[in-house]
Order: sequence, then structure tokens, then C-alpha cells
Amino acid sequence: MRIQPKKYYKVLLASLIATFCAGMFTSCSTSKSETTSADSLAVEQPAEKAHLSVKMAQSEMHRTPDAQYLDFRPKPKWEYTNGLMCSAMLRVYDKTGDKAFFNYAKAYADSMVNEQGQVKTYKLTDYNIDRVNPGKFLIDLYNETGQENYKKAIEMLRDQMREHPRTSEGGFWHKKRYPHQMWLDGIYMGSPFLAKYAATFNEPQLFDDVANQIYLIDKHNYDPVTGLYYHGWDESKEQDWANKETGLSENFWGRGMGWLAMALVDVLDYFPQDHPKREMILQIADKMAQGVVKYQDEKTGVWYQVLDKGEKDGNYLEASASSMFAYFLLKGVEKGYLDPKYKDTAIKAYDGVVKQFIKNESNGDVSIIEVCAVAGLGGDPYRSGTYEYYINEKKRDNDPKAVGPFIMASLYYENLK
Repeated sequence: MRIQPKKYYKVLLASLIATFCAGMFTSCSTSKSETTSADSLAVEQPAEKAHLSVKMAQSEMHRTPDAQYLDFRPKPKWEYTNGLMCSAMLRVYDKTGDKAFFNYAKAYADSMVNEQGQVKTYKLTDYNIDRVNPGKFLIDLYNETGQENYKKAIEMLRDQMREHPRTSEGGFWHKKRYPHQMWLDGIYMGSPFLAKYAATFNEPQLFDDVANQIYLIDKHNYDPVTGLYYHGWDESKEQDWANKETGLSENFWGRGMGWLAMALVDVLDYFPQDHPKREMILQIADKMAQGVVKYQDEKTGVWYQVLDKGEKDGNYLEASASSMFAYFLLKGVEKGYLDPKYKDTAIKAYDGVVKQFIKNESNGDVSIIEVCAVAGLGGDPYRSGTYEYYINEKKRDNDPKAVGPFIMASLYYENLK
């Protein structure tokens, strides 16, 4: 059958377009296969991983529309977990420009900080270092909005750390009710805030104090045999959980080390390049990375609740520590704080977290599972720090101590693409 002239040109044009597109596809496919290698940061991953930072952040806002009630709370509280989540939301805002994430964090601040800068549920004289962590996202909000009540609240948190009780060497106690004790968690709760404050409000001498906190936790809690850090140290050696000779707790808790690992790379964001203690912090970060790599589960790429006892009955692969280590490694490599040799471990860690812990819900949300709800030392009821204690603490899905680090790790993973 003869094709009419107009129809002929349409067929010819369609044929040319199809040929051109096929050629482009072949060219792109060839180029991609030629340039992608084990040494490339642009590692091919399934499409659903591309924006898990945004998807997890949206899911958390859907689960908890009012950030006052994060961490499964029945009533509002000024707490480190809320600060962690708000910091993560602001990072997603920085990447996407989507005001919904900014507004979520700002709504929490506005619900907790009144016009005079007083913070609901916060009491300075408790000297609880956990309560200082939300100061980081307040600094971000202040820089963005210039609201003076945020600045007043920031200064109140800074005042706490001016008077905060210390060990004989100047290390911050974890809390007034936990005297003479330094925990790995406390470095994350206090040091990044102080470093960020020092850089933002021009208090350069504060960097010396920040460096000393890191020096002391490394001096007392690091174990050169395993390359890991003990969860807590009691200078007085009075606690039942403390070794009577060393003052150290008994075990290497995954999330405890995760808090310290995140603190190291976050502090370095603000530390002056010419500060005499910057190199020390970089060296400690490398020691941390060596320990993390040593105990990464070969099969899954993630980490156990008690890091060095992966084969022991009752131990389990835990999501918050694994997300924190993924964040530490991904950020450390991208920022140049860690040797590029850790890149493959970082990618394996993130991929492992997604495969092992991320669950797609029927409503379209994503969840993170297998999270240790809480663990500590001492207190009432008493927390002994034994292996049995750590493995028997409650687990729950979508705990912010996993959600926040996963969002932040996802942002760095997505940067690799």
C-alpha cells in the first residue's frame, strides 16, 4: 500500500526520532558502564533509595505531626531526641528548599520557647547535658529568622555549660544526678553545640574546652585491644557498674559509640583549620573508624547492639548504631575528615541499613525497625551495664535515635550520586 506524502513524512520523522533515541540510550548505557567502577563514588543503586532522606522525614511528620510529641511522648518535653529530629529536618530543608521541613522544626521551637526565651520543661540547675543538644537547631533557626527569643534560649544553654559540674580534669559530668561520670553519649549532647556556638558567636577559646572533652573521653574510655570505646567512665569508681580499678563500664554499646562517632565529624565542621587540637580530633576519628570497620558484620554490613559479641546468644543487629556509623563514615569521607579508603565501608553500611532495617508501610510511609529504645548506666531502676542488660532493653520501631541519624546518613549517601 502506498503511503501518502504527509503520512510518509510523519513516518520518516518518527523513525528518525526512534533511531536517535536508541543511539542516545546505547551511548549513555555504554558511557555509564565504562565510568562506573568500585572506585567511583557514584555507585548504582535502586531508584527507591534515591530520596529516602525526604521519604523518611515525610513519614516521621506523618507519624508525629506535632514535634512536641516526638519519641512517643504523652506530653511536650525539651529533649535531645526532639533536637536531633529537628536538626535532621532542617538538613532536609537545606537540601530541598521545602519549607514544610523548616516549619516542622520551627513549630517545635515556637511551642517550647516563649517570647522571653524561657524554655518549657527545661531547668538549668538540673545540669543535664542531654538538654543542651537542641541548642544546635535553635542556632540554625536564629541564623535564619533573627528571632531574639531563640538567641536568649541559646544563651541560657550556654550558661548551663559555663557552670556545669566537671571531673577533676575538666570533663563534663553526664548529669548532676550522675556525678563524676563521663558517658560517650554526653560528647554528642554537649560538644557539637559548644563548637557551633563558638563559631557562630565568636567565642574562640571555647574550642579548647571542646577539644578537652574529646581528649578525655578518648583517654579514659578507649580500649586499644578491641579499638572500641567503653560506654561510661566513673572517676570516683563508686558506681556498681564501674570497674573498681579503671572506673569503666563493662561493655561496648553500639549506640554509645555511635553518639561519639557523630560528635567527632560534627565538631570538625566548626573547628578552625589552624587550631592546634584539630589534628588530635582527626586522629581520634580515624581510631573510631578503624574500630567501626573491625566490627562491621560481614554479611549484612551493619552492627550489633553489643559490638564485640556478635555471635553471643541474644545479641542482635541494631538500627540506631548502624545508622550513626553510616552517617559518621559517609560524612567523614565526603568532608575529608576520614581517609577515602573508608568509602566502601560507608556505602556497605548504608546499603545494609536499608536492606536490614527499612520497611515500606502499606500507607506509603517508610519505617526503621529493630531499634534499642533506651540504654544507660545507673539510675532508678538501676541499669547494670552488663551484656544481659543491653540485649534485654526494649526495642521499638521508628525511635528518633534511629530516624534522625538515618535521615542525615541518607543525605550524605544521596550526595554520592
